Amino acid sequence: MTDFIMTLPITQELVEKKYHLYHSRINDALGACFDRESPVTLYAPARYILEGKGKRIRPFLTLLASEAVCGSSENALNVALAVEILHNFTLIHDDIMDQAELRHGRSTVHKQWNINAAILSGDMMIAYAYELALLAKSNRHSELIHILNDANITICEGQALDMELEEKKDASINDYLDMIAKKTGRLISAALEAGGVAGNATDDQLSKLILFGDKIGRAFQIQDDYLDIMANNGKSGKIVGGDVINGKKTYLLLRSLELTSGTEHDLLHSVIINKGISADRIPEVKAIYEQCGVLAETAALINSTTEEALSAIDDLPHAEGKEYLQGFANVLIQRDF
Repeated sequence: MTDFIMTLPITQELVEKKYHLYHSRINDALGACFDRESPVTLYAPARYILEGKGKRIRPFLTLLASEAVCGSSENALNVALAVEILHNFTLIHDDIMDQAELRHGRSTVHKQWNINAAILSGDMMIAYAYELALLAKSNRHSELIHILNDANITICEGQALDMELEEKKDASINDYLDMIAKKTGRLISAALEAGGVAGNATDDQLSKLILFGDKIGRAFQIQDDYLDIMANNGKSGKIVGGDVINGKKTYLLLRSLELTSGTEHDLLHSVIINKGISADRIPEVKAIYEQCGVLAETAALINSTTEEALSAIDDLPHAEGKEYLQGFANVLIQRDF
């Protein structure tokens, strides 16, 4: 997709090996959560959402952030679990609002049970996440709770902005970037910030981890937009051009509207006005994206934003943890799924 590859002492193979190891560690620990059997309609949905094919990117970043500032993730596991449970709560509620029927090839929680059970289970998961954070071996529990609260509020702001964006006929790039920073980016930066606190990071170290998370979150979401139109069928599990078919306002669409005029601009504007376009016209849209230069520009933006992220944590104290963080960011940005 992009040609940015940072040369690191930590190879991609080592990053992926550690990721799979920690993925199992996180999943095993999540499997011990919500072990109460009653009420069934409260705890079973929470277990169900955690049994899905989640990539566990956020808790992995939490563990690596702790390692980057103190050399160990021993005290960060409960914090990582709290972040992942908070993330899954947002997925349950997002699926309700989106009226989604499937997530990772399985019925969504509100379809498997019902909307009331999904809402209630999601609400319980927020409190459970806070309890896990309070179990962390740390004397900075108030900071951890503040981070989770701030992330939760900011995600809600992002979801509200996303709903407003859907109805906006004159949405700007800045509207979009503000929305993704809140809806997607903040939980990524919060995962890193919380991991830093668990590792007893200084304020300066936390600022660098947050900046890293903000930049990676932005690059990751813009890359999602890019891959929607560029990925081959089957790679992402989605229809190529699905965002355009559904009339979703993405970075590529909004930026192309700024760069085009005449019939090309009118076609792109019709995607917004009509809230979508037929699948057989996706090649036309892609051709416009290519001709106006937005594809090359977006790839360059993903690269430059990733470089800024990697540079932000260059002087964190523990080299191995820092290099794994940088290596994982590099793996994420090279994905084609």
